[in-house]
Amino acid sequence: MTIGAQDLRPDRGATHSKKRVGRGNGSGHGTYSGKGLKGQKSRSGKNLPYDSFEGGQFPSARKFHVLRGFNNKWKVEYQPVNLGALERFADGTAVTPETLRLAGIIKNVRQPVKILGDGDFTKRLTVSAQKFSATAAEKIAGAGGTATIIAAAGKD
Repeated sequence: MTIGAQDLRPDRGATHSKKRVGRGNGSGHGTYSGKGLKGQKSRSGKNLPYDSFEGGQFPSARKFHVLRGFNNKWKVEYQPVNLGALERFADGTAVTPETLRLAGIIKNVRQPVKILGDGDFTKRLTVSAQKFSATAAEKIAGAGGTATIIAAAGKD
């Protein structure tokens, strides 16, 4: 006889029946149902708004939110592309953010692209992007290609 999944049971003592409160003092959980006496947490519907609830006092997280970190609203987020990823293009190809998007290398044409110098680069390409690292520009020129800086996407 084989034992199947339907025959499996938890070990003895591994499971417990649900605590039934408010079922008389003989159960040990009558009268106040294990909630103690009066107070906010003894009332029904006692779900407090969040873990750091301070009893209705103005929360510290809202009071001192300005003291946490720094958000530079002028920061420009670039999409990084390593030179090794450009090896898939044929010699003499003009590589632009649009061609990078079609090749699946970047996700968004409107976000600026920065070409980085990681990886081997042997193709003679005309690469156009918003920014180049010094190493990337050197490697492109060394392979006989050209690195052209274009205006940031979405800017007029």
